[in-house]
Order: sequence, then C-alpha cells, then structure tokens
Amino acid sequence: MPKVSKKRKEAEKLVEPDKQYQIQEAMHLVKKANTAKFDASVDLHIRLGVDPKKADQALRGTVSLPHGTGKSKRVAVFCTPDKEQEAKDAGADFVGLDELVAKVQGGWTDVDVVIAMPQTMAQVGRIGRILGPRGLMPNPKTGTVTPNVGAAVAEVKKGKISFRVDKNGIIHTSVGRVSFTPEQLKDNAMEVLNTITKMKPSTVKGIYMKSVTLASTMSPGIKIDPKGL
Repeated sequence: MPKVSKKRKEAEKLVEPDKQYQIQEAMHLVKKANTAKFDASVDLHIRLGVDPKKADQALRGTVSLPHGTGKSKRVAVFCTPDKEQEAKDAGADFVGLDELVAKVQGGWTDVDVVIAMPQTMAQVGRIGRILGPRGLMPNPKTGTVTPNVGAAVAEVKKGKISFRVDKNGIIHTSVGRVSFTPEQLKDNAMEVLNTITKMKPSTVKGIYMKSVTLASTMSPGIKIDPKGL
C-alpha cells in the first residue's frame, strides 16, 4: 500500500467524510486541506441523475467564471487569412489553417482550447481523430465554431470554460485555484452549478443533482449539500 504522508493525514482530519458541508464552509475548508506546494486547481465533481447514452441527456456547455480560472489558456484558432489579425489581437496563441492542420497531423496538441470558423471545419475535420479524444474538437454548442473568432478568444482568455458529462453521469470542472479567496471560489462554483441547473433536461426524472464534491489537486474530497445550494 502507498504510504500516506503526514500532511495528508492532517488534511484528512480536517474533513468529516460523511458530512455534507454548506458551500461557503467548503470553500474555506478546501484551502485549509490543500497539501500541494504549488497553486493547485480547485475542482467540482457533480454527479447528475442523467443517462449520458440518451442524446438529450448527454449534457455539454460553457460558462464564464466571474473570477476566471487562474490559469492562462493556450488558444489555437483555425481561420481564414482575413481573420488572422483579429484572432491575434484578441490574444490567440496559434493562428492559421493549412500549416496549423499539418502541425497537428504531425502530433502537436500543446493547446488548451481550439476555435474554428465554420468555413474551416472541412480542414479541421481531417484532424478530428487527434483533437476529439483530447476534448479539443471545436463544437458549435460550446461556442468554439464561430465566425466571430476575436470575441470567442477573448471569452476564453477571460475565464470561459467548457464542460461535459462523462459516461458515468459526472461533470468534472475547475472553479479556480487554491490562491483564490473563498468568496471567489464560491462565486465561480455557483456560476457553474446555476448553469447546470438551468440545463436540466425535461426527460430527467427523480433527483437531478445527486451529489457535489469539492477538492483541490491534492486534498480530500469535501461533500457539499446539494439542497443547500
């Protein structure tokens, strides 16, 4: 069995495993229970009462976090030549089309978000097998297929994130870093939770938001009371 560090043991003492905390208390606790020496990510894990095999329940969407993610995202834009300067001015890190497609075909995927214009999707489709498994394939539902590339890049740079439910009905998403204040973390988390609540499919029966767990990269999971939201 792997050895549990002293710091980890101390962190686990702070969190009652069977208790459901109110969200504000959880945000204070996740900072105290963090054991990482770096500015760790703070993540929400939301278990939904959905069946991802059904098309209308395979939720995916975007949300703009009020305080951003705390991490600079690298953005690649596939666009026509007349839109290249617009994308660059908005902060895009990689801009182009044919050369960028060839770069990805060569194995390069060092990017966090990919944005594409509708008229470039035929070329981008050729690298779908590379981008898709990494969650990078542009999609109109997440606003990453758009003629307004400048606005799309600016939104991502300011803190717009995308999320999707996995095969187990769980959404995993970051809501900031441990360096954020508890109030900033709460604001970001509530923006995510409110967005997911509004997306509830009409075909879902029973409990929609089954559980919400908060954790930093290296902290115990902290259960949040869904009813208290």
